[in-house]
Amino acid sequence: MNDMLYRIAIWLIPLVIAIVFHEVAHGYVARMLGDRTAAERGRLTLSPICHVDPVGTLLVPMMLALANAPIFGWAKPVPVVTARLNHPRRDMALVALAGPGINLVMATIAAAAIGIWVGSAGGLPQAGVGGFVAANLINFLLINVFLAIFNLLPVPPFDGGHVVEAILPRPLAAHYAKLSRFGFPVMLFLLVILPTIAPSANVVARIVGPIADRVVGLLLGLFL
Repeated sequence: MNDMLYRIAIWLIPLVIAIVFHEVAHGYVARMLGDRTAAERGRLTLSPICHVDPVGTLLVPMMLALANAPIFGWAKPVPVVTARLNHPRRDMALVALAGPGINLVMATIAAAAIGIWVGSAGGLPQAGVGGFVAANLINFLLINVFLAIFNLLPVPPFDGGHVVEAILPRPLAAHYAKLSRFGFPVMLFLLVILPTIAPSANVVARIVGPIADRVVGLLLGLFL
């Protein structure tokens, strides 16, 4: 039981921090570009209470952690009203990119912290409080990179889907945007169903994972 709780803690804590910053970044950039909806609804806060989705932030990540599967989760989306943006199509793409962008910034900070710790102490502790903090820091790096890459998939409702929508001609973009209503089934299909029925088409293992591993390696290489 203690091992199980430890594993949940070292994945859930960094995940919650990563997805809260991800959502708040969307809201802040939206406000900068004319849409104050998130600010008006009190969503521009780092308090997890305002962003936690019981299923996406707690239940799903805990189940994935216990199954030794890639850890993924989501928070309640920060509301963005495209029509309130100064330049709706362009600005929506910028708002979408803000989430993965802040995740990569935090991943870089985590890699720098790991490099400083290793350089000053000769390595990371494996046990005790130090080991717990080190595990959270490593997982914070991994989760932020994974969230950034996964959210850049060019499929609605992911952030990459909003970027594609901004690039497509308006009539085609309108039809493409309608796919976002199937957000949860799309995530379920990509993360669970597709790997089960067609392992060779596993998007996470064959596309997201290798890219994320490369980015993690590059970041650690900068500081170690």
